[in-house]
Amino acid sequence: MVNAYYDSDADLSVLKGKKCAVLGYGSQGHAHSLNLKESGMDVCVGLRKESASWKKAEAAGLEVKTIPEAVAAADIVMILLPDQTMKAIYDADVAPYMDNVSTLAFGHGFNIHYKQIVPPGHVDVIMIAPKSPGHLVRRTYQNGQGVPCLIAVEQDASGHAKNIALAWAKGIGCTRAGALETNFKDETETDLFGEQAVLCGGVADLVKSGFETLTEGGYPADLAYFECMHELKLIVDLFYEGGLSGMNYSVSETAEYGGMTRGPRVIDADTKKRMKGILAEVQDGSFAKEWLEESKSGGKHFEALRKQNREHPIEVVGKKLRGMMSFIGNKG
Repeated sequence: MVNAYYDSDADLSVLKGKKCAVLGYGSQGHAHSLNLKESGMDVCVGLRKESASWKKAEAAGLEVKTIPEAVAAADIVMILLPDQTMKAIYDADVAPYMDNVSTLAFGHGFNIHYKQIVPPGHVDVIMIAPKSPGHLVRRTYQNGQGVPCLIAVEQDASGHAKNIALAWAKGIGCTRAGALETNFKDETETDLFGEQAVLCGGVADLVKSGFETLTEGGYPADLAYFECMHELKLIVDLFYEGGLSGMNYSVSETAEYGGMTRGPRVIDADTKKRMKGILAEVQDGSFAKEWLEESKSGGKHFEALRKQNREHPIEVVGKKLRGMMSFIGNKG
């Protein structure tokens, strides 16, 4: 079991009198900076001068500086930039300006774990990783709630790195739900594996294969979409609320029996063997190397995969059907 910490375990005064810089104003960046500001912290956002987010951050009432200016003025720097561009920005715009920085923070362990970034020995290196998209980090904070997060300490130069991580987690609302203690290695490897084998990879391909099986069997694409894509949210919500047992309790006995007897024929021992292969690529760094090289080469293969995904028949019929569902909203 991992240690869990809540509001009573974290002291916001640890951050009082410290200047906090959040680099990036995307999904997580906007949530961290706004939540910290509303928790009474001294926060600025660091962006490229030409960034489209500059005016958005200013309009939200935040102080905005260029990345070098923000780093030079900060005690604590939280880097919330894309994994594939973080090293280049760190080398050019962060590392040369860190004389006064005492803590370097991350929302994901990728660049530290795979040694793309090697911080100087005089700084604390910590992670505060909310387990949700940034818009939920923001929304739940505004509603007086929070989302769980992971915290980790990679380098404890001050002897107080954990307290700083907990204070930051409290400042963005995460200790309301619970901050679980881990390390950079475990967070990075479990996160990448979960994304690839289950959440963003496995599930997506399972949905597409189910859709293709039904349409190739002569069934209308609309029905195939509803059965394999649309209703997935209903089942995931049941997983979220009550686990596997809660889901089985809520569906029909026909669905429960059919799922338990047929599911293992789809996801079998060979599937698990291939999952272990994916995990091995995460653990030995070969996935990280592949992704960074793909990004450096211009991302042509990545864009081809995106195009292939957009043009899949399930996306064509899905866009039409979602357009008919006013309760979903216009998200494409």
